[in-house]
Amino acid sequence: MNLTVLNDNAPGGIFSSEHGLSYIIEDDEKILFDVGPSDVFIRNAKKANIDLNEIKTIALSHGHYDHGNGLMNLKNKTLICHPESFIKRYSRNNTKYIGLPINIEQAGKQFNLITTTKPYNISKNIIFLGEIPRENDFEAKTTTFNKEDGSPDFVIDDSALAIKSEKGLIIVTGCSHAGICNIINYAIKVTGNNKVYAVIGGFHLKKDDEVTMKVINFIKKLNIERIYPSHCTELPALSKFYEHFKIKQVRSGDVFNF
Repeated sequence: MNLTVLNDNAPGGIFSSEHGLSYIIEDDEKILFDVGPSDVFIRNAKKANIDLNEIKTIALSHGHYDHGNGLMNLKNKTLICHPESFIKRYSRNNTKYIGLPINIEQAGKQFNLITTTKPYNISKNIIFLGEIPRENDFEAKTTTFNKEDGSPDFVIDDSALAIKSEKGLIIVTGCSHAGICNIINYAIKVTGNNKVYAVIGGFHLKKDDEVTMKVINFIKKLNIERIYPSHCTELPALSKFYEHFKIKQVRSGDVFNF
């Protein structure tokens, strides 16, 4: 499996970046995972000589602007996401709109829209996980987001991909609002494969604290060989991951071969 970073928070070489995430995944099918906050993913695809017209399927991790605003630049493709990805959502105290620029009706006209809370087989090897059960006692317990009515938004639409390979599962996350350990456990349950080879994407860890250490210990216990926290994983947590795993920074334009 090859993964090309079309957008991440850090720029790489000639490749631009914004706060957001967008990957091209090439396995038994070539898909777009998230589309970032603007047209940066399109401009970087051109620099990487990637023809986005060849890609028929988009998997959206969740309905936040930094992962989905780029949808405004696309149409006539299959879009797979959780049905709640299109709700109106705001930052704390309703000071900033952080949801998608289109509603579910508009998305249905613009795309071949598939919404699901259950795991969905995009191809033989690639599974969209749907709604992630939040079962441990240390992740996804607080939120800084609100729904339109002012109630807390725990981003239940947050999902990820599980990709089967000969080396084990490759898990691709957008932001891990559901908790990266919850996501990994669910990928194992859905696929029946307890060998996880690699995890890449946003881990939604902010601090060098007890939660970050629990995640690190969880990853060590599973003997996951390749770890690439990016996007919404902030510097204190990244530093702790570097201390334990000697990680490399993920940048726009990077290509990973798994």
